[in-house]
Amino acid sequence: MSEKTEDEQDEKSGIAAFRARIDEHPTWRRVWRIGVGVLGTAVLVAGIVAIPYPGPGWLIVFAGLAILASEFTWAKRVLSYARGKYDAWTEWLGRQHWAVKILVLLATAAIVVATLWLLNAFHLVAGWVGLQHWTWLESPIFG
Repeated sequence: MSEKTEDEQDEKSGIAAFRARIDEHPTWRRVWRIGVGVLGTAVLVAGIVAIPYPGPGWLIVFAGLAILASEFTWAKRVLSYARGKYDAWTEWLGRQHWAVKILVLLATAAIVVATLWLLNAFHLVAGWVGLQHWTWLESPIFG
């Protein structure tokens, strides 16, 4: 057996021992599950918010679901379903004509622009460059 494999086994047995100690105490188990639930939900929500923006939005969503799936069986099912749908979407989009790809890109850009406008980002930047009199840049929510 190689050193790396032994180290990996030691790490896995360490994680298993840690989980076994938690599972021995109902209070610790409950606290652990609540912590995993809060952390996983926070990561999942951050990922959902980040989906339309450039960057790893879907990766963050899947990370949040994976955190939740470590403790909750419903999250395992949702993670499996979401991965399947994501893969199907990317395969479908890959087969489409360039015009469809451009339309998807434009729709994504429209979502980003609308979100930035609603969060008052445009008016904030306009104030930095002396265009605060352009009131149409103000958010209807935060303006």
